[in-house]
Amino acid sequence: MTTQEDFEAASQRAQQLPTKPGNMVLLQLYALYKQATDGDVTGDRPGGFDFKAIAKYDAWNGLKGTSQEAARQQYVELVSELAG
Repeated sequence: MTTQEDFEAASQRAQQLPTKPGNMVLLQLYALYKQATDGDVTGDRPGGFDFKAIAKYDAWNGLKGTSQEAARQQYVELVSELAG
């Protein structure tokens, strides 16, 4: 079970990774973080040509139904894997 302290520590480590992850991994980190902190995505999907916002929304929406605890655990595991 991941504690809130573990999650916060992982969040800090994510900011200091030795190499910048690729875009897909960054989206995964973003989506897991948002799911862990805010729960399921809310609001309408962005439209137009804001491709970055659309990608972030879609990544987060892909985790719909995942519990905040499970998202915290997955986030901590991913950051640990990336940090080596």
